[in-house]
Amino acid sequence: MTRLHGDTAGRGALWALGLLTTAVASGAAAAPAAAAPVLLGHQAALDLDAAGTGWLGVSTALVLLMTLPGLALFYGGMVRRKNVIATITQSVGVFAVVTLAWFIAGYSIAFGTAPTESLNTVVGGLESLFLSGVTLETAHSLLPGIPEFLFISFQLTFAIITPALITGAFAERFKYSALLLFTALWSLFIYAPIAHWVWGGGFLGSAGVLDFAGGAVVHVNSGVAGLVCALFLGRRKGYGIDPINPHNPVLTMIGASLLLVGWIGFNAGSAGAANGLMAVALLNTILAAAAAALSWKLIEVLEKKKVSLIGMLSGVVAGLVAITPAAGFVDPKGAVIIGLIAGPACYAASIWIKKLLKYDDSLDAFGLHGAGGLVGALLTGIFATTTINSLSEGANVWTQLVGLLWTIAYSAAGTFVILVICKFTTGLRVTEAQEEEGLDTHLHGEALEAH
Repeated sequence: MTRLHGDTAGRGALWALGLLTTAVASGAAAAPAAAAPVLLGHQAALDLDAAGTGWLGVSTALVLLMTLPGLALFYGGMVRRKNVIATITQSVGVFAVVTLAWFIAGYSIAFGTAPTESLNTVVGGLESLFLSGVTLETAHSLLPGIPEFLFISFQLTFAIITPALITGAFAERFKYSALLLFTALWSLFIYAPIAHWVWGGGFLGSAGVLDFAGGAVVHVNSGVAGLVCALFLGRRKGYGIDPINPHNPVLTMIGASLLLVGWIGFNAGSAGAANGLMAVALLNTILAAAAAALSWKLIEVLEKKKVSLIGMLSGVVAGLVAITPAAGFVDPKGAVIIGLIAGPACYAASIWIKKLLKYDDSLDAFGLHGAGGLVGALLTGIFATTTINSLSEGANVWTQLVGLLWTIAYSAAGTFVILVICKFTTGLRVTEAQEEEGLDTHLHGEALEAH
């Protein structure tokens, strides 16, 4: 729309517009009323909630901040100097690929409605390919007060960070071409269907599985996929023999801080409104992060007699992961307990279990996200209360476990198939010589300046 300022041309345009309006007014009055827009199966007519829309807009920006630059810096600080740029660039590549995949088909698969009720229990429809049928007047039926374009954007940020988390499992040895193909296939054929199962009208949500902001959909899904990737690729050259130390814990601190702030949008934004549920989800997020940081610290002191910065930051992330499925279902006391349990559980998965089984999950994608998501989802079945959310009625550990088992099985099997496809097309792993040289110079022709 042309912006009209208070000059002569603007006043003339307004005068002409007034004459035109007067001339057609009588004819317009006699014209039949415009037909109501035809809504797709997943849509509702927008009944704007201005406050909720404002908050979800802020939350969308916060969740996007979690990947760029939050996760990129968090991971970038933990790899060796020769792989920092490559690790950060993986997050950028995931952002670009998933955004286009979501626009083309991901949103429709995850939140569309399939032609038949039985099919809709497992996958959404294809009515909204390329966002067809989405207008300024439509909303998703899940949130009729939020413009659908904003709902799409908010859910996109979840779709972006989930495969970005997986990159931590194969850091320092994965080909970039393989990353792009893997991400496209995984986001469409693994993430989108599981999101539909839980949030889009699928069989897990209908069965009563509680996942407020992505314990199963985001964290268990990405953690299991990361573990499969780590096992499939094998260990890094020199792993367990040569020291592999973080390049810059300060970068990791900056990234973790951005993740903490962004997680407020992640969890509190999932309330879908500016209300009391949003407020308790926000507080629960902060409480669980603090509790897990302290409980991780306690275990680390007992074992190593020292407190590492990366250890404390890992504890913060463990608490954030664990509270994600529970944030809008538990009260603050439950959030603290979940955080206190998550710290030692993720410490065990990241340190003891990984050492015992000798797999190379480079940056603990499974140790933090897989284990933390499992703990949080199961504890949601214990601590969910109707005093916070009426949907907590009937919450139980068994239902949560069933949802987790479906997620684990599908994510593991699907990830394996996609890795096989990539292996025989792009290839998966850089050569030993390239790995020794470093991915920054080999893949990207860039490097950090020498000290």
